[in-house]
Amino acid sequence: MNHQLDSLVHVNLGKSVYAMLREALAAGRFQPNDRLRIRELALQLGTSVTPVRDAMLQLVQEEALVLRSPRDFRVPVLSVARYLEIRALRLELEGLGAFEAAQRIDDATLADLECLLQANEEAIARHDLAAALQCNQAFHLGLAQAAGMPTLKRFVDHLWMQTAPLIAAGYASFSPDMRVGHHHAIISALRQRDGAAARRAIEQDILDGGTQMLAYVMRQERIHAGTSEQEQNEEEHDAH
Repeated sequence: MNHQLDSLVHVNLGKSVYAMLREALAAGRFQPNDRLRIRELALQLGTSVTPVRDAMLQLVQEEALVLRSPRDFRVPVLSVARYLEIRALRLELEGLGAFEAAQRIDDATLADLECLLQANEEAIARHDLAAALQCNQAFHLGLAQAAGMPTLKRFVDHLWMQTAPLIAAGYASFSPDMRVGHHHAIISALRQRDGAAARRAIEQDILDGGTQMLAYVMRQERIHAGTSEQEQNEEEHDAH
């Protein structure tokens, strides 16, 4: 297994193993159905297996990983129904967050969001997908933070961690305008303190890549179903 965590470790030596693995998931360093092996990750991160196992169990609790067996941790493969459920929840929660943020945001927070948007565009221009994904997630969570609703932000963060590898898998195929175009509209609505416009912009941002995302989830669901059926057939054959 080689998920190229070296650069992540180099710039995050002060962070916990949990924080580094979480950031790796958000940055798309793991793909849906990837198996994360505790000893290999501990070797890459330069630590013992215990903090890695503890971090992965915490990520299982957050539904960012799934535990198939005591030694088999996987990146979730979302079903179509699960993806649509998460998308529907994001539309409601992030829409509410954007509306409230437009009412409450101060100049400093608005400037921070503008800087994230600029950094995202710069990362896209230099083809740095991991940095672009981190900026994209930080923008969405920053918008939820600006709403002044910490419980809502936690819910948004929870949903993001379940879909981050999926977003990463589709993000590379999106056009630059699809990636950040609606973020400009969000910034404009925030400047004007227009909650309704901010809500519409974030909802459109979530839906804009929906067709491609849904197509990807459907392909993964078929592949995963075929793999599971093959494994079951092999087990039945071995039993006989």
